[in-house]
Amino acid sequence: MTDVTHTPLITAIIGTGAIAHAHADAITGLAPRIRLVAVVDLDRSRAEAFAARFAPDAAIYPDPAALFAGESLDLVHICTPPQTHVPLAIAALRAGVPALIEKPTALSLAEMDELVAVSHETGVPALTVFQHRFGAAALRLKQMLDNGALGRPLVATCETLWYRAPEYFDLPWRGRWEIEGGGPTMGHGIHQFDLLLATLGPWAKLTAFAARQALPTDTEDVSMAVVEFENGALATVVNSIVSPRETSRLRFDFEFATVEVEHLYGYRNADWTFTAAPGHEDLAEEWAQNASDAISSHRSQISAIVDALVAEGTPGVSVDDARRTLEFAAATYASAFRGTPIRAGEIAGDDPFLRSMGGDAVPWSPIKPALEKNR
Repeated sequence: MTDVTHTPLITAIIGTGAIAHAHADAITGLAPRIRLVAVVDLDRSRAEAFAARFAPDAAIYPDPAALFAGESLDLVHICTPPQTHVPLAIAALRAGVPALIEKPTALSLAEMDELVAVSHETGVPALTVFQHRFGAAALRLKQMLDNGALGRPLVATCETLWYRAPEYFDLPWRGRWEIEGGGPTMGHGIHQFDLLLATLGPWAKLTAFAARQALPTDTEDVSMAVVEFENGALATVVNSIVSPRETSRLRFDFEFATVEVEHLYGYRNADWTFTAAPGHEDLAEEWAQNASDAISSHRSQISAIVDALVAEGTPGVSVDDARRTLEFAAATYASAFRGTPIRAGEIAGDDPFLRSMGGDAVPWSPIKPALEKNR
């Protein structure tokens, strides 16, 4: 892996669509600790316009192979459609370059396992963008939980209630299992339930439902799960893109306090509410100490990655952590489409849900009527 004990770190972006702008904004805001030196896009004119806005001196490359041959990089940002994430990340790792991958990291657990194997083999980090873990309030919550101040976690709710109009799916890769991997469970709510899992730890079992309520997609537009965690906590998880009043909401009920956040695409400290249980009012004072108003964002995660790489530490979110979150998504689909509870680790071997989030079991699949007719 490239020696990154220096600053600025040298980085490049592959794919210059909408989400790449969040990465470039973060890089610009973190200067001079990190510098964007190159961009890659199949559409050269789009790459040139992107570079002109964010890094006028950046080199333009037609493909990743040319990028890795032409630049010595400390980090590469993969901001392309989901079906390309793992092949591009593997190419980066084999070139010795840590990869920061937009969600979803992979389209299936089998594909994720391939990425995990290459990361372990090469010793090069593969990281996933789960920026809500890096907001100041979420870090404070985790610290208080880990030091025992909040007591045992008991109940949680996790809601991603968003709205996407039908024209959102005019892009040919949206709403398709084979390209996007799934609906809001994979592409929207995954940020919220990743923070849920990062806070509460390993999940043990879940029961789920999924439906296509309104949108012209192959994938679901709503899913719901009831989850039991290894520590005994119980949670509900709702992912929707048919909800006109959009909100992202998490609530944690611990023995000694309730901690809640409601926001949309990124939270500040003011979006959080802390309610101490009777007899534990001093916890509210502890919560309020050293509160930062910085928004949870790509910048907060990329800043933490830069710090870790320069210090030769372990940046987050690692491919192993991201795999656990992806397994939760796969289990949600498997439970919903099979109509049975799913335990952690159950999706393995020749299970169809290891190879595809749809598991060849999507009840509204156009293939299903044909199969029924031929029986």
